[in-house]
Amino acid sequence: MTPTTNTSWEQLRSQLQTTFLTGMSDQMRRMAWDAEQILTAQRDGLRKLLAHAVNYSPFHRRRLAGIDIDRHQPTDLSSLPVMTKADMMAALDDVYTDRRLTRDLVEKALAATDTQPVPILDNYLALASGGTSGQRGVFVYDRAALAWYFLSLARPLLAQLGRLGGPPPGGLPIAMVAAASPVHATGLASAFAGSEMPLRILPAPVTLPLPEIVNRLNAMQAPALTGYPSMLARLAAEQRIGRLHIAPIAVTTTGETLVPEVRAAISEAFRAPVVDNFGSTEGLVGASAPGDTVLVFNTDICIVELVDTDNHPVPAGVPSAKVLLTNLYNLAQPLIRYELTDTFVRQPDAPEHGHLRAHVYGRTHDMLRYRGVDVHPFVLESVLVKSPDILDYQIRQTPHGIEVDAIAAGAADAPALSRRLAEALTDAGVSRPDVRIRIVNELLRHSETGKLRRLVPLP
Repeated sequence: MTPTTNTSWEQLRSQLQTTFLTGMSDQMRRMAWDAEQILTAQRDGLRKLLAHAVNYSPFHRRRLAGIDIDRHQPTDLSSLPVMTKADMMAALDDVYTDRRLTRDLVEKALAATDTQPVPILDNYLALASGGTSGQRGVFVYDRAALAWYFLSLARPLLAQLGRLGGPPPGGLPIAMVAAASPVHATGLASAFAGSEMPLRILPAPVTLPLPEIVNRLNAMQAPALTGYPSMLARLAAEQRIGRLHIAPIAVTTTGETLVPEVRAAISEAFRAPVVDNFGSTEGLVGASAPGDTVLVFNTDICIVELVDTDNHPVPAGVPSAKVLLTNLYNLAQPLIRYELTDTFVRQPDAPEHGHLRAHVYGRTHDMLRYRGVDVHPFVLESVLVKSPDILDYQIRQTPHGIEVDAIAAGAADAPALSRRLAEALTDAGVSRPDVRIRIVNELLRHSETGKLRRLVPLP
């Protein structure tokens, strides 16, 4: 079976846009929901999700056998098992609720993805992510769920535009310095948005050499700028020395933890307060107000548990060891108490709404620097997460390239992967990169914390 049947990307894109536009008013209202309204939506969504998962997903039918669907409340899911990425990827065929979906079909669609997304069975799109853990994850959304995901990402900016009189004709142009490939959420957002939408994304992929990114941004002169904090910090330096000359009125960071010094550098260089955005491929989305450090999450459609290492709740103000996510709107690939390795610190509730407010830590990446050429980690990660045989990895920078330790499923083609990584580094501006790959059984972790440093730059 081929990844597509009758629906081309343009047809599915049109359907997605219609669903997005139809849902905008409802999304704006949800941002002001109080705690009781959110709890009611969570309760209804949880019952629907559990019933659907038990009826149609063999994976969840086994794990949730014997549960009383009506008994479980969003405020206490402790009797339900925790779901890890390893659990999910090991049984992916059985996780899907549409029994026509298979891992093979999804992987073929991801492998065939170039500049445009590849629809699956007329109605689905797949995203791949290395995540903060580095272990590859694959996530499938149907049309309705994907529209909800993009509405969650867009609604803070749409609300801000509404207070200013609405988006300009043809949509607000946003320069996006993030993923190039639509197998990643930021790359898919670029493919999804357009002149028919209130937001129009103009890509300047982070995988390009820095001078080309600068040239693109100078030519775009977009009034809004979005990108990874590490790259926006580098662009802030380009702005200060005069090679970049843009004047965005709105700046948003995404994909990495925004540390105070980076926030200050970006805000000062572009003379605009920074909005911090958290957008996980698993469907949890949060955004701060301009200049604020607290993120507000889409808890009207996601249940979020802040827990310690033993999955016990932590109180407000105490850093969590991880987060357990229950995505209420993605029924195609149910995530029920799914483990995210980010650290959240709950902040006091706001009087104007009942959504979760938290600081988030643990998503920062380092840049690789080679004699005047800066390479964002995504250049390498985008190759690794599209390789289905690679389960986990660690990248170490060398003076002239990289060394990669990788855990593989079966017999991985290390020479072919090495060539793809070398091509990615060359395209990013590194001259004649030396790439070496070792297939290993274990990756080196910190002796005290047990954490794995995904990327190790040279000092």
